[in-house]
This record gives sequence, C-alpha cells and structure tokens, in this order.
Amino acid sequence: MNSLRRTLVLSLLGALVLVFALGGVATYRMAHSEIDALMDYNLRQFALSLRDRRFAGPNVAPLAPPEESLDLVIQIWDDTGVRLYLSHPHTALPARAQLGYTTVTTSEGDWRVYSIPLLDHVIQIAQPMAVRSRLAATAALRTLIPLIALTPLLGALIWFLVGRGLRPLERLAREVATRRADSLDALPLAGIPDEARPLVRALNELLEQLRHAMSAQRAFVADAAHELRTPLAALQIQLQLCERARDDATRAAALGELRTGLGRATHLVQQLLTLAREEPGEGVAARRERVVLAELARKSLADHAALAGERGIDLGAELLDDGLATMGEAAALRTLAGNLIDNAVRYTPRGGRVDVSVGQDEGRYWLRVDDSGPGIPPEERERVLDRFYRPAGQEESGSGLGLAIVRSIALRHEAPIVLNASPLGGLRIAVGFRPAV
Repeated sequence: MNSLRRTLVLSLLGALVLVFALGGVATYRMAHSEIDALMDYNLRQFALSLRDRRFAGPNVAPLAPPEESLDLVIQIWDDTGVRLYLSHPHTALPARAQLGYTTVTTSEGDWRVYSIPLLDHVIQIAQPMAVRSRLAATAALRTLIPLIALTPLLGALIWFLVGRGLRPLERLAREVATRRADSLDALPLAGIPDEARPLVRALNELLEQLRHAMSAQRAFVADAAHELRTPLAALQIQLQLCERARDDATRAAALGELRTGLGRATHLVQQLLTLAREEPGEGVAARRERVVLAELARKSLADHAALAGERGIDLGAELLDDGLATMGEAAALRTLAGNLIDNAVRYTPRGGRVDVSVGQDEGRYWLRVDDSGPGIPPEERERVLDRFYRPAGQEESGSGLGLAIVRSIALRHEAPIVLNASPLGGLRIAVGFRPAV
C-alpha cells in the first residue's frame, strides 16, 4: 500500500536522522578541536612544571611516574643528548625531540608531542591522539543522546501533524466518493491547501468537460431520435401502402418508394454512426501517419465519380500539389474529403461543376472544394456545420450530418474550416492542415 502519510513520515524522519548524523560529525570535529587546544595547553603546562627539577647528580630524588589515567609519557634528555628519564620504557616514541608541538606516527598510533628546552635539559611530554578522539566522541555522543531519545516522540508528532495536514484531502476524497454519477458541480476550493488547489482546479476542469460532453451527448441523442422519427414514420406508411396495393403496378411503385426510404434511413444511420465515431475524445485515437493531401483528394474524386456522372456534374481537380502532406488519421481524413465532395455534388444542380484543389497559404496546406451550386448566405455559413442543420429552401434530401462530421474530424486535427463564396458561383469550403514535420 502506497501511503502518502507513511511516505512523508519516513522521509521526514530520514531527513532528521541525516541531520542528526551530520550534526554529530560536526559536533565531534568541534569537540576534537577544542580538546586539542585544551590538551596542548595542558602538555605545555605540565612540561613547564618540571623546569625546576634536577634529574641527575647525587641526592636527586627520582621523578615519580605520572598516573596512568593521565595517559602521558615523559622523556628528559641532558644537553649532551643522553636520555635521563622515560616514564614508560616500552612506549615507541622517537629517541630525539623536535621542539614545539608535533604529531608523531608510531606503531602504537599517532601521538601529540610537546618538547621544550629548560635550563640544561630537554623535556618532552607525549599523549596518544586516541585519548583525544575518545573524549571528542564521548562529548558528541552526550550531545546527541537526548535527540536520539526524542526520535520516537518526533516520529509520533510528525505522524500527527502530517495526518492533520492531509485532512483536507481526505475530506475532498470523501466528497468525491459520495457524489452521484450525474453530479458534476465544481468542487469547493474553500479550506483546500495551496499545494492541493491545482489538483482541485484540474478536477473541476475535468468535471466541466464531462458536463459539456454529457450535454452534447443528450443533445445528440435527442436530435438523432427526432431525425429518425420522420424517416421511420415514412417507412411505416410506405409499408402500409404496399400491404394495401390491389395490383402489381401499385405494389411495385410502393416497393420503390419503400426502397428509397430505406436507403435514406440507412444513410442517416450510417452518418449518425460516423459522427459518433468521429466526435473528439470518442474511442481510441487512431495512429497518425503521413498523409499526402493530393493522393487523398484523388481517391475521394474516384469514389464519387459515379455519383457525379449520374447527376451530370463535372467533377475534377483544379490543382493538386503532391508535395503537401500532413500528419493525421488516414481513414478519418478520407471521410472528411469524401463528405466535402459528396456534399458539393449533391447540392449542385445538374450540369454544374465541382472542383477540388490542394494548395499552400499562410503556413497551412489547404484542401478546397468549390461548387457552382446555389451557395449559402454569409449569415448561415457557420450554422451549416451544426448537426442536422439544413438551410431553408433546400430541395435535395439529406441528413444534415455531412459537414458536422467534417467539423468533428477537423477539430481533432486542429484544422480550421473556412467557408466563402466560390469563383464558380457557389460555395467554397476549405480545410487548413498543419504541414507534416
């Protein structure tokens, strides 16, 4: 279980232990430095205390060895270099003295040595450095023992404080968990810590997007039900006419109307499914690949050549630049181009003309479809991209979904759609794509 509280407590305790360890090292070094200064002073004072003593000649009392607890070694030489006294005969110290303070490395470890000439003698006082290190470690440990003893209390206090700091997040989690599936109101920011506010704002943005998506879905279902009601009612009437037909000619005519109605209903259902599939955020995004717009236009022109021939439409290409390519979903872009051409062919009067072109302008690659149809008034050009919208006075039957599908695919590819008057006299629809990198 990945507990944020446990992670924070362990991280803080680990940081405290690291700080204690660094503090212990610093304390040890400072204590060692102070003990060195103090012990050096003691070595000098001890040596000076021996300056009035005589170490040779008749009636000279021998020098008593220092106490073992002092951890000192004394050597004394006369002015000819003869050693007169050594307090610890088995100590491995140099046989010659270097005046002043020195640190000597021997087989018994490092020693701190102080030598001074006094009268006709040279007195040397030595002390093992291990004694000083032991005293410094003891001083540092005594400083850290209270902190180490308080570590469990610090852990409990950190656990409590971290839990208290996480309570707003726990309240937020409970509020989200107790919400109904259709409750998409924004989460309150009151009482939320500053560090958690970006998360709450992101959740509120997500809830807002979900609200828009659900509203769009409800509108889509309502519009689809409304649009399907009419063709289904017409199919029912045509079926009744077939059942009531008294002769073969009447029955054949009724069956023809029924077949036409079924084709329209099938086309509407197919368009609805295509629109649902092409809505942004629906399903799994297809893999994007390099798509040459000229090839895309040629395939769509070939797909609609038969329909254009049936309607007497001159369908062709004005300019197709093979060097222009974009990154996109090939199947979706083919649907986009097909709907643009299909829309132009269906709403252009017999004997008209539809031209497709691919060109470059203002840093984008444009797929343009021009027709010689009746066109669309400027005030209605944006509305024709809405679902189920059909301009007034249109005689051609349709679902009103073709351009809505185009807009959905274009939005997913971040491609703007521009509707203008065509040089052919009708409508020009242009979609601008980003160049392939």
